[in-house]
Amino acid sequence: MIEIRWHGRGGQGAVTATELLAKAAVKQGLNAQAFAMFGPERRGSPVVAFTRIDKEPIEVRSHIYEPDIVVTLDPTIINIVDISTGLKPSSTLVINSKSSPKELKKSFPNFRIATVDATSIALKRLGVPITNTVMLGALVKATKIVELSNVEKVVSERFNRINVEAVKEAFNETVVLEA
Repeated sequence: MIEIRWHGRGGQGAVTATELLAKAAVKQGLNAQAFAMFGPERRGSPVVAFTRIDKEPIEVRSHIYEPDIVVTLDPTIINIVDISTGLKPSSTLVINSKSSPKELKKSFPNFRIATVDATSIALKRLGVPITNTVMLGALVKATKIVELSNVEKVVSERFNRINVEAVKEAFNETVVLEA
């Protein structure tokens, strides 16, 4: 089972991203769960969402405490939340950042790191700093957890062609640094 924890801010689409990823996995014949941890969140407040993907039926219903992958939608989150909590030595961090993976490796030395400037792509393509679909492209590039074509399909079903282009651009621009 692959477990993913998403960090973002209210209004950036973390919950939507988990749902889209789960739908892409199901299109591939996999089993998936997508859910969020809600509290008194409001637009701009830190939020956490989760995705599980497996070939076998998923029976666990708890939060994800030891993720295989962490996706960070907002670069400022890493200054206020310890995104590496619970990570395994083999875990991957997929971070929206203008910094290179090599620069971020100083803060997260034990993990695979992938970065993309998702905010710039979102602003250019969508006109707003909502990075959820952009980060789906980065996640697929970094992990190959699902096929890019399936992400493109579910994004086009929910949004429009511009969002699909943002996914593709992020996929092409994501830089991955192995642990």
